Amino acid sequence: MIRPTKGKTPRRPAPKKPPSNQKDPVGVYCRVRPLGVEDEECCIEVISNTTIQLHAPDGLKANRNGEFKETQYSFKKVFGISTSQMELFEDVAKPLVDDLIHSKNGLLFTYGVTGSGKTFTMTGSPGQGGLLPRSLDMIFNSIGPYQAKRFVFKTDDKNGMEVQTQVDALLERQRRENQSSVPKTPSSKQRLDPEFADMINPEEACKAEGVDEDSSYSVFVSYIEIYNNYIYDLLEEAPFEPIRPKPPQSKILREDQNHNMYVAGCTEVEVKSTEEAFEVFWRGQKKRRIANTQLNRESSRSHSVFIIKLAQAPLDADGDNILQDKSQVNVSQLCLVDLAGSERTSRTRAEGSRLREAGNINQSLMTLRTCIEVLRENQMCGTNKMVPYRDSKVTHLFKNYFDGEGKVRMVVCVNPKADDYEETMLVMRFAEMTQEVEVARPVDRPICGFAAGRRQKNQAFKDELSRRLEERGGPVDGAPSVMNELLQSFPPLPACELLDPHDDVTLPRIIQVLEQRHRIRDRMTEEYHKAAKMMKSMLQELDSNLVTKENFIHDQRGKLGEKDKIIQNQKAEMERLEKKAKMLEYKIDILQKTTNIYEEDKRSLQQELESREQKFLRELSEKKRMEARMQGMVSDTKQKWEKECERRVNAKQLEMQNKLWVKDEKLKQLKAIVTESKSERPEAPQRPSREKDRLPAKRSASPSPVPTAAPVRPLHRRSHSAGGERWVDHKPSSNVELDTVMQPTLHNAITVSTPSEKALSKCDKYVLTHQEVASDGEIQTKLIKGEVFKTRGGGQAVQFTDIETLKQELPSGPSRKRRSSEGKPAQENEHAEGDWTDVETRCSVALEMRAGSNMGPGYQHHGYPKRRKP
Repeated sequence: MIRPTKGKTPRRPAPKKPPSNQKDPVGVYCRVRPLGVEDEECCIEVISNTTIQLHAPDGLKANRNGEFKETQYSFKKVFGISTSQMELFEDVAKPLVDDLIHSKNGLLFTYGVTGSGKTFTMTGSPGQGGLLPRSLDMIFNSIGPYQAKRFVFKTDDKNGMEVQTQVDALLERQRRENQSSVPKTPSSKQRLDPEFADMINPEEACKAEGVDEDSSYSVFVSYIEIYNNYIYDLLEEAPFEPIRPKPPQSKILREDQNHNMYVAGCTEVEVKSTEEAFEVFWRGQKKRRIANTQLNRESSRSHSVFIIKLAQAPLDADGDNILQDKSQVNVSQLCLVDLAGSERTSRTRAEGSRLREAGNINQSLMTLRTCIEVLRENQMCGTNKMVPYRDSKVTHLFKNYFDGEGKVRMVVCVNPKADDYEETMLVMRFAEMTQEVEVARPVDRPICGFAAGRRQKNQAFKDELSRRLEERGGPVDGAPSVMNELLQSFPPLPACELLDPHDDVTLPRIIQVLEQRHRIRDRMTEEYHKAAKMMKSMLQELDSNLVTKENFIHDQRGKLGEKDKIIQNQKAEMERLEKKAKMLEYKIDILQKTTNIYEEDKRSLQQELESREQKFLRELSEKKRMEARMQGMVSDTKQKWEKECERRVNAKQLEMQNKLWVKDEKLKQLKAIVTESKSERPEAPQRPSREKDRLPAKRSASPSPVPTAAPVRPLHRRSHSAGGERWVDHKPSSNVELDTVMQPTLHNAITVSTPSEKALSKCDKYVLTHQEVASDGEIQTKLIKGEVFKTRGGGQAVQFTDIETLKQELPSGPSRKRRSSEGKPAQENEHAEGDWTDVETRCSVALEMRAGSNMGPGYQHHGYPKRRKP
C-alpha cells in the first residue's frame, strides 16, 4: 500500500511592487583620519574632493623591488583630515534621514581596516557627535510637534505596526509601568549622562523640510550585534542571577509578509527625544564586545546595527485623532551599521578567542564582497546568478536594501599610515567595485485621500472657539470655574430647620431665596439660548463656508483630474520614449559590440598579415641566401669535379702508358733472352709522354756518362707543401720520430698538436701527419693535406685535397725479378742502364712524383699517393 505523500505548502507569492525603472549607484564616500604621530610616514594623498592617491611606502618598495606604483581611486566625495563631523553628516546621512521622514528606507554602514576611525565616524565623542546622534537629533527636531503619545503605536512582533486609541494606549502604559521586568524609559527632564549630554551643539541642530503635518509619528529604536555570525540583542534585559548567570541567547532572522528580513524577538524601545534615544543606544553600547589588540586599544569584535524605525499614520478627517486603520500605517527604517575592521592575524598577533573572532569578521566581510561582486556581474553582464546572501548574517539581514528597498551608502574609513598600506589597497578595490552596483530607487508612498491641512484647520477652529467662549465667559478649559462663580453668585440658602410649628419666618425666607435663584436660572437659560443661537448661526456660517470650500475643492479636483490625465498621457509618452530610447541604446550596444568584434578581427587579421609578410620576407631572404650558397657550392663542386676528372684522366693515361711500357719492356727482355747470340742490347724504347706539350725524359740504351760516373744516390724528398703558402702543421703528440732519409719539411708553417681557429685563420693550407703500421710491420706515414677557407658564418673550414704516403724499404733485399742481362757479359753502360731500369733499383731510389709527371716510371715511388673517392 502506497502512502499518500504530504504536499508541501506553496510559497506565498511576493507582493507586486510598482516597477521602478530608475536606479541609483551605491553612494561610496571616503574619510581619511589624521595620523597618530606627526612625523609618521603617510601613504595616502588627497588630490581632490573626489580622488585620493596611494603611495607605496619606502620599505615595501625595497622589499618588492619597486613593483608597486601609485594608484588613484575615485569616490562620490572624499573627506580629508580637517573635515568636521557636521560636514560629514550634511553630505552623507542627512539625505537618508530626510528620506526616512518621507517613508523611505536607508542603509548606512562604515567599512575599513581596524583602527581607521569607523566607530568615531558613527558614534563620535563629546562635543563631536557622529552620524548616529546627529541623525536622531534631526529626526526629533523635525517631528517633535507631531509625535503621537506613547503606546499609540504598538509593534506586533512580526515587523509590523498597530494603532491603538488613546484609552488603550493609556492602559498599555499603566500595564507596562506596573511590570518590573520592563525598564522605564527616562524622561528628557531627568539629569542626563555627561558622556553624551553635550554630543551636539545647539547651533548645529538641523531639521527636515516638507514634513507632513497631517500625520502622527513615533520613533522606535533597536540595537543588535553580530558576533561570530550570531545575532545578539544588546537591549535585552536578562534576569539577574548572581549564582549561575545565563549567557545571552542568540536571535534568528525571519521574513515578514512583505518578504523583508527582520530579527525575531528583538527589543524595540519607543523613544520621544534625542537624549532618551541616545541613552538607549549607550545602554546597548556598554554591552558590545570590544577588546584590546596590537593595532587598536578598543577594537570592535562584532558588527553593530542600530535600527531606527519611524511609524507614521495620517490623522482622521477632523484632524484630531489618528486614523484607526493598520493599512494606512507606514513604517520606514534607517539602519546605521558599524562593521568590524578587517585585520591580519600576523599583525594583531591574535590567539584563542581573538583569533576566532578575527576569522569570523574576515569571513563575513568576504561574504559581503562576494555578494557585491555577483550583483555587479549580474547588472553589467546581464546574468542571473544567485547572490549568496545567506552565507553571512550581515548580508542576509540587509539583502532587501540591495534588492531595491532603500538607498545604500557606505563610508570608507582609511588610516594613512604606511603599515596599513596593503589592507588599505584591498579596501579601496572593494569600494571601487561597490560604486558600480546600482540599487533600484524606492517608490513614493501613496498620498492619503483626506484634505491637506487638517491638523492646522482643527487647531485654528479650537483657537477660535476658545477665543469666542472667552469673550462670553472664559475659555473652555475654564468652564468649571465659571460654574463655580455662578453658583457662588446665587443667594445662600438659609437654615431650613423648623424648631416651632408656628414658625412663619423660616419658610418665607426659603421661598424668597429660591425665587431669586429661579430668576437667576431663567436669566442664565436665556443667555444660554442666546449663545446656542449664536453658536448655531456661527456653525451654519462655517457650514456654508465649508460647502463653498468643498465646491471649490471639487472644482479643483476636476481640474486636478484633467491635469492627472494630461500627466498620465505625458507619462505614457515618456515611457514610450524611454522604451524607444532603451531599445535604441540596446541596438547601439549591439552595434558597438559588433563594431568592437569587427575591429578586433580587423586588428587580428592585420597582425596576422604583417606576421605573414614578415615571414614571407624572411623566407624570401633565406631563399636568396640559400640560392647564393647553393650556387657557390655548385660552382665549387663543379670546379672540384673538373679537377678530379682531369686528374683521373691523367692518372689513367699514365697508368695505361706505364702498362704499355712494361709490356714493351717485358717483350724486349723476352726477345733478349731468346736472342742471346746478339752481342749488343737493343735500345730501350722511350716511355711515351702523357701530354704532347711536355718534354719527354730522354732514356737511351747506350752508355751514358752520368749513370756510369756515379749511381743515382737517394736524395731527400721535397714535399709538395714546400710552396709560398702558410701551412698549419698538425702533428699529434702520439706520433713517433723516425730517423729516415726522407722527411717531410714545411718551411712556412705553424706546428700545432691540436688545431685551433686562431691558427687556421692565419694560414692557407693544412696538413695532418698520421702514422700507422703497414702490413710488413714498418711504420707508414701519411700526409693528409687540405685548403683552408673562410665560411659564411665567419669561421674557418678545411677541404682535404691530397694524401701522401711515405714508406721506407731496405735497398739490399734480393730481387724477385730476373735481371735482363743475367747470364751475359755486359758493358759498363749497359750494366748501369740495367741497374737503373731494374725494379729493385728503382724502388731503392724512391723518388716520389705526382701523377702526370714527365719523368719515367723508374722515378715513380711505389707508394703512389692514394686518392679518396669523391
